[in-house]
Amino acid sequence: MIRLGMLTPSSNTVLEPVTSRMVDTMAGVTAHFSRFTVREITLGDRGLAQFDPEPMLAAADLLAHAKVDVISWNGTSASWLGLESDHNLVSGIEHRTGIRASTCVLSLMDALAALGVRRYGLVTPYTSDVQEQIIRNFESHGLTCANERHFGISDNFAFGTIEPHKVNDAVRSVARDGAEAIIVLCTNLAGAGIAAEAERDTAIPVIDSVAVTVWGALRAANHPTSGLAPWAPSLADL
Repeated sequence: MIRLGMLTPSSNTVLEPVTSRMVDTMAGVTAHFSRFTVREITLGDRGLAQFDPEPMLAAADLLAHAKVDVISWNGTSASWLGLESDHNLVSGIEHRTGIRASTCVLSLMDALAALGVRRYGLVTPYTSDVQEQIIRNFESHGLTCANERHFGISDNFAFGTIEPHKVNDAVRSVARDGAEAIIVLCTNLAGAGIAAEAERDTAIPVIDSVAVTVWGALRAANHPTSGLAPWAPSLADL
């Protein structure tokens, strides 16, 4: 039995049911969740303070009680905070619990590298300032944004109410200008259900944040990722 532990933003309503559906078809794999407070995505002091390590580590402690095989941060905060925040979180979790750790954004970077992607299309629910910060951070790692769409929202709960057809439209609208992959960046955005069809139609990898988090967690647990094919064909092949 492989148990995947997921650190979850408190107001997220998408990642838990989607993650559970993903692993339901994977024999011997289960997903388990622990929440900590996240209500808004902003670059102000209140928004940034939500990602202080201690509440996240306390949530990881609770997952450790379930003897999970990996603890993964199923959120995208490092995309605007910087990758070092996730590297530090991984080190903190592993030191504190003795359990291997992974994160959405670090897994995303691994996936982009494995696919040879340097130019991407970006879809998020975030506000313009957060979107611009993400693009700048990714540029510092040699990644160029070919095209982007964002919904201009800061309330984390509201991200989960964006209808899948709107996400689908946004994904297809950035599949141009030389994008080598499309990133749906937010684990509370309904991208997983439309990603595989959009990938087939555009002939461009579509990387959903929940799917890439599961991909990274499976890899950290030394488990095959082929079961992700219905959700992320390109990831399943890596």
